[in-house]
Parts: sequence; structure tokens; C-alpha cells
Amino acid sequence: MKTLSANIEKPIRVFLPENFTITDWNSISSYFEDLSQRPLHTAADMEKWLKDMSELEAVISEDVSWRHIRMTCNTEDKKLQDNFTYFMMEIQPKIQPYADLLNRKLINSPLTAALDKQKYFTYLRSVKKSIDLFREENIPIQSELSVLGQQYGSISGKMTVNVKDQEYTLQQAMKFLENPDRGLREDVYRKVQERRIQDKDALNNLFTELVKRRDQIARNAGFDNFRDYKFVEMGRFDYTKDDCFRFHDSVKQHILPLVEIINKYQQRKLGLDNLRPWDMDAEPDNQEPLNPFKTGEELLEKTVKCFSDLRPFFADCLRTMQKMNRFDLESRIGKAPGGYNCPLAETGAPFIFMNAAGQMHDVTTMVHEGGHAVHSFLSHHLELSAFKEYPMEIAEVASMAMELFSMENWEIYFQNPEDLRRAKIQQLERVITIFPWIATIDKFQHWVYENPNHSLDQRTDNWFRIYNEFNSKVIDWTGLEIYQKNIWQKQLHLFEVPFYYIEYGIAQLGAIGLWMQFKKNKEVAMDHYIQALSLGGTKTLPELYEAAGLKFDFSGAYIKELMDFVEKEMQSLMND
Repeated sequence: MKTLSANIEKPIRVFLPENFTITDWNSISSYFEDLSQRPLHTAADMEKWLKDMSELEAVISEDVSWRHIRMTCNTEDKKLQDNFTYFMMEIQPKIQPYADLLNRKLINSPLTAALDKQKYFTYLRSVKKSIDLFREENIPIQSELSVLGQQYGSISGKMTVNVKDQEYTLQQAMKFLENPDRGLREDVYRKVQERRIQDKDALNNLFTELVKRRDQIARNAGFDNFRDYKFVEMGRFDYTKDDCFRFHDSVKQHILPLVEIINKYQQRKLGLDNLRPWDMDAEPDNQEPLNPFKTGEELLEKTVKCFSDLRPFFADCLRTMQKMNRFDLESRIGKAPGGYNCPLAETGAPFIFMNAAGQMHDVTTMVHEGGHAVHSFLSHHLELSAFKEYPMEIAEVASMAMELFSMENWEIYFQNPEDLRRAKIQQLERVITIFPWIATIDKFQHWVYENPNHSLDQRTDNWFRIYNEFNSKVIDWTGLEIYQKNIWQKQLHLFEVPFYYIEYGIAQLGAIGLWMQFKKNKEVAMDHYIQALSLGGTKTLPELYEAAGLKFDFSGAYIKELMDFVEKEMQSLMND
């Protein structure tokens, strides 16, 4: 393979001034006007027009990304929230009609027929989809949704609990659930859940408003429900809602039995008569919780070394980001929950945001987001911004495969061999146990948007029904039903990025497939990984999987094959 370099450079602007920044609509309107009015007579005209449009898209994308990043890093700064809201309410609505106009200009131009069909197929398919979905009346609703969705971070960012006379964010408090002291675990678990319940009405009301507006957008565009609209908008050209339902059934048939084995193993390990929700991450009395790092700086330093031992290029990506101040890793009060890798379309090096609190889970999050970051670097060379907009399913293969590849070098985080063994077992347990939660969240979303006018009681009852379809029967929830009925509210995807969740399940299958390759031949697997991610969004999803040496398949038989492999790997660690 060709030599890769992480010495990423922002391209020199050709269409916009080098020192240009977006202040308001008037600051960018003339560029949209230029693109919409510019005559296209030759192939060279078309090429120049596409590149200029790509440059404008990249500048705008990076501007709004920074507004979002700064707001999530400090949800208590009203100025940062107002800055994001201003873009969404005052600038974005004026961009959308021009975006539609430019899309139509591209599709209607006779020169488009002469474009390389292989190179432009997925891009033009996406443009046609955007034209089909565009409705002028949806513009203000979409702006409202962008702002409403961010209220979830504001509400959640204020949630704290007091443990041993000290205030903790919910993310920080979760570390106590690993403690051998069962009484402490229960106390902290209940405090976290009670704190969530304090805001359950606010989050229910927020979700109701989101569902109402999303349903209206779908109906304005001629769809029966938001689910069907969203499948088209997300470019799910290669699978359907029925495939999702088959995935749910396969999880119940082939993965839930493994989850029960894992939970019984946890119960035996702790020597308990019954397993309660606060026991799931606990260690026995004679074992301290895993302590892979103490600070965000140490986490980053260890991850750079971990990545370097896989491929030096991976580590170079993180080093470049470090030089550019593209990390905010540690949990703190007033910071939005969760973690993400935010691509920055113009400068190329993304931003990693997370809420590290010194746990094993944080290592997984760091290498996961690091996989996304590598994807951003590998696709940055592509000619147009649109070529870098890869399907979410392959994006999550990039991150989830990196979780599994990186285990090869986890002695960097866990010097003690027994701690290393425990960490790997926990990771493989997570690979399996995440599937039922993915299926639960996805199935719940299907129900919500098929029944958009549901009452709060119907929402709660159907969540509870779906949750118990995929919930482990080994865990004793007696007396905790009120927590079960509201636990969906912890999933930010439901509020901020609807229907973005099944991707994790599809991608986890791809990641396991790549890990199977890795166990047979590390270098071949690494080459396949780089080859697929370097294509960005220029190929269809099945073609991207094929480039990675994978089958695009989530049938029951294939899921069983992959789960048998993971179970065998996990059993070998448990028997060491």
C-alpha cells in the first residue's frame, strides 16, 4: 500500500477569501448567488463549479461544527448556545433553498451525463435523494429541530449526584459501580437513577415536541411516517425496515442466550444469590476495579502508543490532532454527556469529545473515537467534500474494528497480566451485550414513529414491553421498575440523531469480521481496513464492505457464525 501521512493541511481557498469567516447570511449569500447564476458550458466549467461548491460546503460545515463543539464543551455558556442557535435559525434556513437550487442545477445540466459514472454514482444518487425530499415548508421545522435537539445536552449536562460528600457528574459517578462494596454500588446506582427521574418530565416533554415536528416533516414530504422518511434521508439504499426487524429477531435467537451466559458468569464471579443492576460492572471483594489511566492527558498518551504499535500512521493522526488542540476528554460539570468524533470538513483533522472518568469503558470510547478520527484522515484526500460523506454503517466499522484491533496492545493500559485478561473479557462481553440494547433502541424508534400520536402512558408501556423482550432474565429488577420505564431517556441518539442506532449493530458485525481477519493475518486485515476507509463515500455500502474483505450480511446464520467466534475467543480468556 502507498505510504500514508497524517501531515494534514487545510487546502488553499480558491473561491472564498483565505481570511473569510461566517458572520451572518449576508456574508455568504453572494457565493451561493454566484454558483446558482454561473453558466456551465464545458466540462472544465463543471469541474470548477463542483470544486467551488465543495469549498463553500466545507467552510460552512466546519463553521457549524465548531459552534456545536464549543456549545457541548460548555453547556452553561449561554453565548455559545446562542451562537449555535443563531446559525440554525437564521443562516441554515436561508442556505437550504440554495442547496436545493444547486442540486437541481447539477442534475439538470447536460454536462452531468458526461461525468465519470463510477466516480460520481453515489454522490449523484445522494443529490437526487435530497431533491426528492426537499420541501420549502420543512425548512423552519428542521431549524427548530436542530435547536430543540440540543436541549437534551443542556438538561443532561446539569445532572450531578453527591457521593461521599463530593459532587460528581453522572459519568464520573458510574465509576463507583465497579467498586467491590455492594452497598456503595446500590446507593450510587439509586442516586443516579433518581437524578435522572427528576428530569423525566422535562425529557418526556422535549421528546414529544421532537416527535411531533419530525412526523410533520415526513408528512409534508409525502411519507406515511417519519421512519420511512428517515430511511430515505439517511441514504439507506441497501437495507429496509424489514431487514431491521429480522436483525431484532436474530439478536433474540442467537445473542440473548450468550448474554445470559455472561450474566451468570458475573453472578458466579461475585458469589451472589441474585444479580442486581448495580452488580453488572462490579468486581469481587478481592479485586480492585481496573484503573487504566488517571487523567485525560495520560489516556491520550497511552492511546498514541497503542495505535503506533498497530500502524504508525494511526498514532500520527492523534499526534496531529493533539498539536491542533482537537481533544476535550475529561468529564466535568456543565459539559454535555456522551462522546463523539466530529469531522472538520475544511481543515481535515477532526475533534474528539468524551467524558473520561478513569474507567475501562473510557479506553473503549477513546479507541472507538480514534477509529473515527483515522477514517477522517484517510478520506480527507478525496476531491470533493461530498465524497467524504461516507455511510454511517462503514463509519462505525472504522471505530468498532479499532476497539478490537487495539486489544492487541492493551498491555499499555494494563501492565498486570491479570488486569489485561479482565479488560479483554470485559471488552468481548460488551461486544456481545451491546446487541440487545441496539435492538431495543431501534425497535422502540420504529414503534414511536409508526405511532406518533401516542400518549405518555402508551410510550412508557411500549418501551417497557420492548425493553423486556431483550432484557436478561438473570438480572433481578424487583422494585426498580420505575427506573426501567425511564431508562430510554439516557440514550441521546433518540433526542439528537433519530434512527441512528441500528448502524452500531450492522457495524459491530463488520468489526467482528475484520477482527476474524486480524486474528488470521494482522497485516492483511489492516490493509483491508485502510483500503475501505480511504474510499470515503465514493462506493455503495456493500462495495465498501467488500473493499474491507467483508460480507454485507446480517442474516441469522451469519450472526451466529460471528457470535460463535467471539464466544470462543472469550471462553479462551475465561479459562486462562
